[in-house]
Amino acid sequence: MKKILLAFVILLSFNVAQAQKKVFPQTPGMVSYTYRNSFAKNVPATLDTIKALGITDMEFSSLFGKTADELRKLLDERGMKCSSFGVSYSDAQNKTSEVGKNAKTLGASYVRVAWIMTKPPFTLADAQKAAETFNRIGNQLHDEFGLTFCYHNHGYEFEKYEDGTLFDYIVQHTDPLYVSFELDILWTFFPGADPAALIKKYPKRFKLMHLKDLRKGVVGNLSGGTAVVNDVALGTGQLDLPAILKAARKSSIDHYYIEDESPSYATQVPQTIAYLSGLK
Repeated sequence: MKKILLAFVILLSFNVAQAQKKVFPQTPGMVSYTYRNSFAKNVPATLDTIKALGITDMEFSSLFGKTADELRKLLDERGMKCSSFGVSYSDAQNKTSEVGKNAKTLGASYVRVAWIMTKPPFTLADAQKAAETFNRIGNQLHDEFGLTFCYHNHGYEFEKYEDGTLFDYIVQHTDPLYVSFELDILWTFFPGADPAALIKKYPKRFKLMHLKDLRKGVVGNLSGGTAVVNDVALGTGQLDLPAILKAARKSSIDHYYIEDESPSYATQVPQTIAYLSGLK
């Protein structure tokens, strides 16, 4: 009887310990776009602000008037790093070597593009052209610079196509060796898709993630846009973050970045960090 009781206590303790495990044990990174207005005024001071939050991993979407060398020096001085470098679709296509050199100078492993639609709606022809272009860009960045190209979804790619969506088409027609993806969970949920299910569908294709939440009551669509005030602190909006993060832990995602486009980012970012830290 004592042995049975002891076994029960051990099992109960194990289950409690499992239940208390953090869903998100790592420290998130930050997308520079969150602090875009601050960076435009003072890059060093903005980096200090972000570092004070305990964040050292950056995804830069702009050089903010600096050279890649200058920005790298500012990061190094603070013990920070840039793991992903976001550029325009035009630059990725037409200045691929320059983009690759800047990314390497910054110390990034990834080059990311976040918007490719020229005019709505996003069509099969657009998806076909994108897949072809991504393969070419990704091949060059991989072979010349050892970099991984990532496409960041923005919602409009979830137009229905055959048994799936145009996003499925892009994933299925790009070479995994040269093309990976950054999952923006808001811009997956907004057009009606399930971020956790998408991760499970393509567990090896996503390398990066944007962490953000959508204000309750906001109805999504396929436009790829919503008012910036609809970005809210994690855990206060509509997304099922525990399910998404649990799926992400079993995937190939390497970096998670907070992105908060709202004007309330200064108060919402600390809320988001606290939410992630306390999620069990």
